[in-house]
Amino acid sequence: MGTTLFTGCSSFSWKCHQQVAPSCSLAQSSPENGVSSVKAVPGSRGIALADKEKEESWEILSRRRSILVSGISLASSSVLGFPGEGLAVVKQGLLAGRIPGLSEPDDQGWRTYRRPDDKSGGHGVGWSPIIPYAFSVPQEWEEVPVSIADLGGTEIDLRFASSKEGRLFVIVAPVLRFADNLGDNATIEKIGPPEIVINAFGPEVIGENVEGKVLSINTAEHDGRMYYQYELEPPHALITATAAGNRLYLFSVTGSGLQWKRHYKDLKRIAESFRVV
Repeated sequence: MGTTLFTGCSSFSWKCHQQVAPSCSLAQSSPENGVSSVKAVPGSRGIALADKEKEESWEILSRRRSILVSGISLASSSVLGFPGEGLAVVKQGLLAGRIPGLSEPDDQGWRTYRRPDDKSGGHGVGWSPIIPYAFSVPQEWEEVPVSIADLGGTEIDLRFASSKEGRLFVIVAPVLRFADNLGDNATIEKIGPPEIVINAFGPEVIGENVEGKVLSINTAEHDGRMYYQYELEPPHALITATAAGNRLYLFSVTGSGLQWKRHYKDLKRIAESFRVV
């Protein structure tokens, strides 16, 4: 089969089209010898042929471009596991977000957060999944991102905040950091009495020694599990501590002086709602 070549003033040349120079030429195939020969196309007939050739060429290029784009989209969808959705869905699918765990508000406007079973974060290779925990917050409280640069480092499992009322976070720490004889079914009582626990773990929460800052200590038992409850000042903090599996749980609720004064009742209710489930 002969091959078509473009020489001289190409049919894609806008300048050539406007001048319609007699020297403007198109190549034609020679079926007799299989070799392309160049034939001049003068006059108005040459313009018509050039226009026709240009339209056919652009149609070919358009079809090729369409096929190429479709092929890339299909390949991306198939390889990355998003069949029939295209590149836009691939991009969206790669944006991993936090798994929500909040319930709908109750009749008082409070919602319950339960740590989702599928939430990532094992705090160390070889550790068993974190036993879920739950607590209640007013409706305007929302989950906020956790940074490893935060106080508590990688052991902060969750943060919540309300611009009006205050902040909270949950530290989940391996009990092996503090004792090697507690096994895989630790209890807060095995770790120590309330005074020992707050002196040992209080700095994990407030970032400084707790001596002279503990205003009150209480204990509460729910479903056979013991919880130690503390109020510290300054800084203003309510801490609930318990243990489950091979981990210690520290739940801290805090706020500014003004938030503490205005919303202490809500903050205390949040702190006392913490449960390991």
